[in-house]
Amino acid sequence: MSEQVKQMFGSIADKYDLINTVLSFGIHHVWRKKAVKLTGAAEGQHVLDCATGTGDFAISFKKAVGASGVVIGTDFSAEMIKPAPSKASKKNLDIKFMVADAMDLPFEDERFDISSIAFGIRNVDDPEVCLKEMARVVKPGGKVIVLEFGQPYGLMKGPFTFYSKYVMPTVGGILSGNKQAYEYLPETSAKFPAGEKFTEMMKKTGVFTAQKFYPLQSGVAYIYIGTVS
Repeated sequence: MSEQVKQMFGSIADKYDLINTVLSFGIHHVWRKKAVKLTGAAEGQHVLDCATGTGDFAISFKKAVGASGVVIGTDFSAEMIKPAPSKASKKNLDIKFMVADAMDLPFEDERFDISSIAFGIRNVDDPEVCLKEMARVVKPGGKVIVLEFGQPYGLMKGPFTFYSKYVMPTVGGILSGNKQAYEYLPETSAKFPAGEKFTEMMKKTGVFTAQKFYPLQSGVAYIYIGTVS
């Protein structure tokens, strides 16, 4: 599955930012900023952003940790990460980007204060292995943060179900030329464990002393924060 996912993201990489902004009405940027704030990321800290894609989450963290802080962004798709360095440079931000698998990170234990992943953990072959790896490279007491789509509830449930089933594949397909990719993405969101189910998965790994979740837009997405043991 990972190779298929890698090829899929590679095929939409050049239009990925545009389509995300169109389909989310730009709200994904707000979600990332809120996630960074909840981690308490501060000047001088070291952050690893996994599945960084075109670098948006890494850029948000770099703004929080400042010039004295270090941010590294990784992604298993070379095509997806290709635009990230120039995007960071245009904002005068010094961020290192490299190709790496979130389930097999090329870093020593306890190197970072925070590790993060946005809209990527549902695409790895084994989310528990990914969580353990992200925790392994974080110092005790540090944070692992996950931003991921979920299943909305209440008044958002009906409209979002229609939107994700019909509008996203159509618009995403037109803009990217790959309708299948924008059928796959909402399908995986609808099936992926969300809210308490995901924090139960975090508990199961045995690498966190605490885990919390914060719903966004009535469960359209969630922020999860685990404190590393």
